[in-house]
Amino acid sequence: MIKAFVFGKFLPFHKGHQAMISFALSQCDFLSVLVCCDQEEQIPAAVRKNWIETTFADTANLEVKVLQYDHHLLPNTSVASLSISERWSDVFKKLYPDYNLLITSEPYGEFVANFMHIRHIPFDPAKVQFPTSATAIRNHLFANWHFLPAAVKPYFAIKVVILGTESTGKTTLTQQLAAHYNCSCVLEAGRELITDSNNFAMNDLHLVANEHTKRIAQAMLGDSPLMIIDTDIHITKSYSRFMFDQELPVNHSVYDTQSASLYLYLNNDVPYHQDGTRLSHPDRDLLDRSHREVLAAHMVQFTEISGNWPSRFEQAVLHISKIINSKLNL
Repeated sequence: MIKAFVFGKFLPFHKGHQAMISFALSQCDFLSVLVCCDQEEQIPAAVRKNWIETTFADTANLEVKVLQYDHHLLPNTSVASLSISERWSDVFKKLYPDYNLLITSEPYGEFVANFMHIRHIPFDPAKVQFPTSATAIRNHLFANWHFLPAAVKPYFAIKVVILGTESTGKTTLTQQLAAHYNCSCVLEAGRELITDSNNFAMNDLHLVANEHTKRIAQAMLGDSPLMIIDTDIHITKSYSRFMFDQELPVNHSVYDTQSASLYLYLNNDVPYHQDGTRLSHPDRDLLDRSHREVLAAHMVQFTEISGNWPSRFEQAVLHISKIINSKLNL
């Protein structure tokens, strides 16, 4: 029986890693993937482990294990080193005493295998199939986004939510920003499922919450890490409270999917456009108060956007660009 192992930081796990693991599975009867996690790294080992397990969820002859280590005691380097490879091989001998195959994409894989007295098969060391690296992804997320598997993308998604009461330009601004950044756009599900703000039932809000969550989850798998989202679950909860004086029960997974990096709240200091399906002007302003109360109750911090339409766009771009820059420091 051929038992093989693959090791790495997977910081993050990308399609090159995925291809290597798929190749390794074709070379053995059982494969162990070892996630090596230094105590000072920001992305938890459990998250990285889940990325791999989710990607290979239908693979029976694979396990994913975690090795927590201290780099002060067990140094590592991307440069092939005999001395460091020997120290790591001692660790691997204890973890995999009866394994007979190692597969890596790095020159040090041969060193480690020799010290363990097992066979090594290199996989695409020149990285021709997937010309990227975890470092490149961390440093240039937008340029390397397409190298991330579906299981990984939600972790790095940069979600920006546009909030506000009725007739404050949320949908228009969402579309303008998505076009400006050439990124994914999630429009408000409520405007499609509830055609009249004065005539709907409590069950309609459940449908809105579920549909909006599905759209956001799908958008996170798109071609850009940035998403501009029109409205979120807190606004749906506000409608529930405002129209029915009831709390809308929400599953934790909905909050997790819809949680954002940045919330922009559009002030109601613009002319009110009544298209026949909106609340009355006074109720629209009361709804604004309800939205703010719900956001405060859920401790959602937002940046307020006010002024004329061009000014709102400029303010939004300024804040989004800042959040993008901060998120790129992975």
